[in-house]
Formats: sequence, structure tokens, C-alpha cells
Amino acid sequence: MDSYLIQVNGQGDHVPLLDIHLKSNGNSMSLGKVKGRKPRWAVRASEMSKKTFNPVRAIVDSMKVEPNPKKAMISLSLGDPTVFGNLPTNDEVTRAMKEALDSGRYNGYAPSVGYQSCREAVAAYYSCPEAPLEAQDVILTSGCSQAIELALAVLANPGQNILVPRPGFSLYKTLALSMGIEVKLYNLLPEKSWEIDLKHLESLVDEKTACVIVNNPSNPCGSVFSKGHLQKILAVASRQCVPILADEIYGDMIRDGLLRLSQRILGPCTIVQGALERILHRTPPDFYHNTLSILKSNADLCYAALSAIPGLQPVRPAGAMYLMVEIEMEHFPEFENDVEFTERLISEQSVFCLPATCFEYPNFFRVVITVPEEMILEACSRIQEFCEMHYQGAEGAQDLECDK
Repeated sequence: MDSYLIQVNGQGDHVPLLDIHLKSNGNSMSLGKVKGRKPRWAVRASEMSKKTFNPVRAIVDSMKVEPNPKKAMISLSLGDPTVFGNLPTNDEVTRAMKEALDSGRYNGYAPSVGYQSCREAVAAYYSCPEAPLEAQDVILTSGCSQAIELALAVLANPGQNILVPRPGFSLYKTLALSMGIEVKLYNLLPEKSWEIDLKHLESLVDEKTACVIVNNPSNPCGSVFSKGHLQKILAVASRQCVPILADEIYGDMIRDGLLRLSQRILGPCTIVQGALERILHRTPPDFYHNTLSILKSNADLCYAALSAIPGLQPVRPAGAMYLMVEIEMEHFPEFENDVEFTERLISEQSVFCLPATCFEYPNFFRVVITVPEEMILEACSRIQEFCEMHYQGAEGAQDLECDK
């Protein structure tokens, strides 16, 4: 077979024509002048976009399940307390937002870190003698998601790793991987009300660990760590010299970096900033107390109802808006995993619970407890009917396995 060597002759930055010579077995032949290639469109997605993956969206969006048309849909999947109207926004907050909008004072650009007066208001609200805050300690963001993104970006470089709870809020992993940061998952222990497995956590730390994320109260678990457990977490972080990202800005050592990163955008919503001081100081304490009372009542009701269902093991929550339920899969052998279980729950009973595979924790599902009481009772009744229909005792499950 002939071998060819292509020689390209030409000088300068721009060579419109190429002189190509082919050498075949030592004999040279010229093809003469040919026109250079025309530029072609090659608009490609960025590496960051290719690395961005949200497991909740990937799993939920792939569910092609129609609910039972004979039963009204009950969604216990979305963590939005306003959807069902039983946890309305306080009137003081609404009035503060309207007045800020009507004033016309907050329609322009604000400093990227937030208005100075707003930062002062937040600092004063959260400051305490043990941990005093000043305005310069506060950076306002467009929601918690942007705060998490800023904190991760200032703490970690591509190639480093962060420690993330399992089960845990999926956005941590989504943001980290998009930035080229490795994610290591440390275990939470359901038998200990989702406390951190501290030995496992510490075993994951290496020279490339940039921070450990502590989500407390937890999404999806609804757990709240005791003071003693928090002190043990601090001891691990101190021993390993690893900072903690606890859904808040991490300390003075990275403040300057955060200031620079905050300038990548135009800052948080100015109308909210205009209403912020009033929201912080005029929202009555009863609003928070009543909201917490509703959530506690719903959590107790849901926990009690689900505990009575064979094949399910709920873990009692202590905070947030969520409750995690273990599926004893050995008693539901017709389902491969929690995703199949929840899909069938939708199609047969029109109850939508989020499979915990979304949170890196298979064979559980998450229930949102912000819905009205009567809806919780109806949903739990349907879940019970579903489980009773598909539940197999130890003997039945074994026979089914043998039939496969």
C-alpha cells in the first residue's frame, strides 16, 4: 500500500491558498494550488454545561406515568410551602414588598453584594455576642442556590473534592460537578435520626478536600442535629483542618474572594432588598410559631399513619418540611427499586412521592408535609391501600422469587 506525506507550503498568518505535494514511494507529484477550507459553524456546548446534571430532574422528568384518572392527584413531592394555600405569606411581608415596589426607590441596579442598609439589617438580626456580625460579613444573593454556588466557587478549585451528605440536597452535587469539583458522599444514619456517620466522614478527607457540607435541618430528611452531635462534627473538621459549608457564608478567611465572585452578577432582587428590613423586624413571631405548629402537626400525623403500614418504615423528622420513608423492598419483590415503586404509586393511586434515588439513597421515598391535613390523611390512606395490594410476607416473597 502506498504511503503519502502531505506537505503544506506557505508563510504568514493568513494563507488563502495551499500548495500541496504528495510523495508516493519517493516520487513527488503536485496537485497545484487549491482553495483553503471555508470556515464552518461549530458552536458547541461548554464543558460546564456538559457536566451539569440534576438527578431530581433527570429521574422525575423521565417518569412517563399517568396518574389514576379516577383519583385526584396528590403531590407530596414538591418542597414549596405556598402551593396548597395552607401556609400563606404573612401580610406584613406582602405589604413590605408592595411598599418597596410602589416607592420606586428600588428599580435600578444595586451593589452586587446588596444594599449597605440591607446588609446592616441582616447583620443586626443574626448577630449575637458569641458570633458578632457586621454589614461587611453579609453578602446578599438571589436565593440559597446562588449562595451555595458562590460558597463552592470560593472554597474549591477544579480537581479538588467536597464532602456531601447522603441522602442530601441534590443541588450540591449538581453545582460541584459542573465546576469540575469531585463529590464524595458521606453517609447519614437513619437508625440515629439521620446523624452523620462521623467515622465514614473523616475517612473521606484527603489533601484535596476543600470543604464538608453540613445540611441542618436537612433536606430530604427533616432531621435536626443535637448540640452534642454538632460539636462532634466540629471536632472532625477542626482535626482535619477542613472548613464547613453549613448553608451560610464560611467565615472571614474567604470574604474577599466572595466579594469578587459576587461581582459576576448584578446582585439579588432590589425590590426584596427594599422590603427586607421591614420583613425582618415587623413579621410577627406568631407567624413563625403558627407555621411551625402546622408542620409539626402534619409531621406527627404523617409519621403515625405511615408507621402503621406494613412494609414501610418512616423516620420521624424534627425540622424542615420533609419526611423520609424506607421501603422494605423484600416485601415488594415485584418492584426493582424505589423509582418503580413510586411510579406505580402514581399510576394506581395518584400520589406522587419523590424516590430517594434522587438524593443518592435508594429504597426510600421523600414526603413533603406542607399539604393540608385532610390531604395528608387521604394520601396516607391511598399509600396504605397500595402497599396492602402489593405487600408480600416473607413466605410469599420467597415463592415469587422462585417463580422468576
